Amino acid sequence: MRTSSDVIRALRDRGQDPSGLSPIGVRPPLGTYLHELWERRHFIWYDSRQRTSTQNTSTRLGNLWLFLRPLLDAAFYWLIFGVLIGANRGVENYPAFVVIGVLMFRSTSHALSSGASLMRGSKSMIRAFNFPRASVPISSVLQSAMSSVITMLMICVAITIIPPFAPPNVMWPLIIPIFVLQVLLNLGITFITARIGFHLPDMANVLSVLSRFLMYGSGVIFPIERFIRHEGIREIVMLNPVYRILDMSRTVLIDGAVPALDSWMILGAWVLVLLVGGFVYFSRGEEIYGRELR
Repeated sequence: MRTSSDVIRALRDRGQDPSGLSPIGVRPPLGTYLHELWERRHFIWYDSRQRTSTQNTSTRLGNLWLFLRPLLDAAFYWLIFGVLIGANRGVENYPAFVVIGVLMFRSTSHALSSGASLMRGSKSMIRAFNFPRASVPISSVLQSAMSSVITMLMICVAITIIPPFAPPNVMWPLIIPIFVLQVLLNLGITFITARIGFHLPDMANVLSVLSRFLMYGSGVIFPIERFIRHEGIREIVMLNPVYRILDMSRTVLIDGAVPALDSWMILGAWVLVLLVGGFVYFSRGEEIYGRELR
């Protein structure tokens, strides 16, 4: 078997410069890495579309579940918390409140829970091909975003036809930038959970509990800020990016108003920190994802 020294010596004997060699599986400079990701954008898009269109092929109703599942989730939480428990106190349009909360929270919850098993679940592709590993989290979040577009449409339909009704208004297009910010937030979260879960597979269970805690701590199914008496704790809760996403969405879709500037700034800061920090954290483990799976 030829060693690396033998290879270098052979290159020098042929008049070639061995300094041009680069190790396989190690992350290249950031600019090169981003360029490689951009070159694979068509594959990422195609893979995401295929996964979205085939995710329910094993069921009888197929992709009809993309419409039914969000509506059933919203109906369940409205029945339990709105009708049986009566958590709708002080909320004028509670059905719209809970529909927006439950359905918009689903994609962020998915980013938390699925990210932990993402890299190990893609080990066959990682072993077989040499590509920027960041493609895997990006493809996963893009797939979730495609499903969430349908969910967003179902939100708009549901709050329009369910009493006491939230008819369309001129502010509804603002839900688009809010949705984009949520997708970017989910991507940052997935970068982080994907690397943590790769090293610690048990984190999938921990993140599942964290997702449930985040649900009850973000005002998904009841106006949590009205149940917190301590002003300092209430301010901390309201810094939660998921709370901001839901609050801004309700402001646009139910109240027909523009979300406050501080909400945009807080959510934008979270997106920037998690997206950039998550990408750097994930990409620094580039060389280990394939090696440790072999």
